[in-house]
Amino acid sequence: MFSVILYEPEIPPNTGNIIRLCANAGTALHLIEPLGFDLEEKKLRRAGLDYGEFVNVQTHASLKACLDVLRQPRVFALSTRNATRYDNAVFREGDALLFGPETRGLPTEVLDALPAEQRLRLPMQKGNRSLNLSNAAAVVVFEAWRQLGFAGGS
Repeated sequence: MFSVILYEPEIPPNTGNIIRLCANAGTALHLIEPLGFDLEEKKLRRAGLDYGEFVNVQTHASLKACLDVLRQPRVFALSTRNATRYDNAVFREGDALLFGPETRGLPTEVLDALPAEQRLRLPMQKGNRSLNLSNAAAVVVFEAWRQLGFAGGS
């Protein structure tokens, strides 16, 4: 399948929702420290509805450490500052989907390290700032999974 990476996530319910998303889509979830919450936080557990047992959640001290563990996958990074629409990407098994922190997004240096075609955005109405992190992750995870034929899904 593929992996979801949350870079320094800040809001527990978003991460909890993404745990549930990853469990249902069959993806691994990687969290890059520092986290804006404790993994035992009640709001995180409530949003994840105890789906943590159905998904491999790992934390990493840095993005580099995460990518090393994942054996340097092809990374697609999501940001409102990117030009390529997510539905123009061609996903494949082993890819990693990278999402930034809720209040500031991915750092410029992280985005600049990737080829333009791997820096994705979701289209939105003009004048809007961004989608909720867990909603954006769901859109992209399901598109990537769709392209893989919903492997493992029923």
